[in-house]
Amino acid sequence: MTLPQPDITTDSTDSDELVIEDLPMASTESATPLDSGGQPGGSDVDGYDGDQQDLADRISLRRVAGMSTELRDITEVEYRQLLLERVVLVSVWTTGSQVDADNAMIELKLLAETAGSEVLEGLVQRRNRPDPATYIGRGKVDELRDVVVATGADTVICDGELSPAQLRNLEDRVKVKVIDRTSLILDIFAQHARSAEGKAQVELAQLQYLKQRLRGWGGNLSRQAGGRTSGGAGIGGRGPGETKLETDRRRINSRIAKLRGALREMDGTRETKRAERRRHQIPSVAIVGYTNAGKSSLLNRLTGAGVLVEDALFATLDPTTRRSQTADGRVFTLTDTVGFVRHLPHDLVEAFASTLEESAQSDLLVHVVDGSDPDPTGQISAVRTVLADIGAGKLPELVVINKADAADPEALTTLRTKYPDAAIVSARTGAGVEELRAQIEARLPQPGTGIRALVPYERGDLINRIHQAGEIVTLEHTDQGTVVVARVHGDLAGELAPFALSTAAE
Repeated sequence: MTLPQPDITTDSTDSDELVIEDLPMASTESATPLDSGGQPGGSDVDGYDGDQQDLADRISLRRVAGMSTELRDITEVEYRQLLLERVVLVSVWTTGSQVDADNAMIELKLLAETAGSEVLEGLVQRRNRPDPATYIGRGKVDELRDVVVATGADTVICDGELSPAQLRNLEDRVKVKVIDRTSLILDIFAQHARSAEGKAQVELAQLQYLKQRLRGWGGNLSRQAGGRTSGGAGIGGRGPGETKLETDRRRINSRIAKLRGALREMDGTRETKRAERRRHQIPSVAIVGYTNAGKSSLLNRLTGAGVLVEDALFATLDPTTRRSQTADGRVFTLTDTVGFVRHLPHDLVEAFASTLEESAQSDLLVHVVDGSDPDPTGQISAVRTVLADIGAGKLPELVVINKADAADPEALTTLRTKYPDAAIVSARTGAGVEELRAQIEARLPQPGTGIRALVPYERGDLINRIHQAGEIVTLEHTDQGTVVVARVHGDLAGELAPFALSTAAE
């Protein structure tokens, strides 16, 4: 049986039909008229009852232009047709401007493509809030079903975290698989996890997400005994028994407990390394930022770490720590961390708590921003929100605008004005990296104790430690030994006390 194809036009005047059109360019003008005093509601201010949306906005889904995934290599056509899911993106625009809504859909498209799908359509509905039953409203679900049939999609991805009821209602009516933003991000993490710790963290987050969304199907819903059961219990065998959902939930809880125990053991190794660095009072710098902002590329530029660099979202899940030195020989560490994203799932933050502690326990945050992104300010806000959630919101921060070679000059000028202390670099070309290194060195915590000592030549190990962990002011070689004026940490100052000459260095 051939399903009827929907009549999708670009100029519909019937308010009861789906309106699918290319989204217009961004506009900052409000749809609500203003009176002469600048108040909404026209001349009748007394009758104003809140911001009102245009009728067309409230009753329509609108197509987002440029959502279709284009094949750049025709040799991949057969492979991609066989393996890539065909998806339709759906979003509810509740706040912000149309530019914000379009940027959110572009990011959702990138997430979907990273997960391995071919994007066919992007639909946006403007509402005051998502529908509690079906996310986009009951009437719009049928229209979404028509678009799914017309495009041949096999998956619908919603830009939000759906409740179990919303997922069930949408799947029952659209007749294809429906996933939300949280599930999509978890799937990407599962694809990119490489280490044992990363895989365990992702599985823990997935199980926590799945536990609240278990559902049964027909006869598989219950395994309670009764009647002529397959085990032959019959009379005398009836009783409460476990339902299928209860069995699944119990097994998930057992697996979650096992994963948490394994992660605690793995975190012990990481904590041992952190404690060793703290014991030697080695400053630590964490490179944080939005996903695909160029953090790994910057780490490679600064330290020659050679970590994976890929133009993809969440390419880095496992933190990488590398040793570096200042111009005067002082040692510090640089750590590449997992990237953040808007509305990062709470379960993911909880599962990656031990990994994110690398940021929360650092002495300086190097906050990398993609200067070529359409909304770099939104990236900064999203990252700072996550940093506040993990207890790193008050740490010293150095903003770094990356990808300056690909950024619009006007956008860079705006960012310079808004963040005057930010460093402008290009990790790809190396421009500005040396200036950034100097800024990092200047922002490192300084040793608190000044010393002036005559260190015998046979104690060259102390001079080496001053180079690595202290700040040398002057160094002079004499017949009796080396006269050093420096600032060091308290424990090293204690070891140098027998060789002290006079007043501490200023």
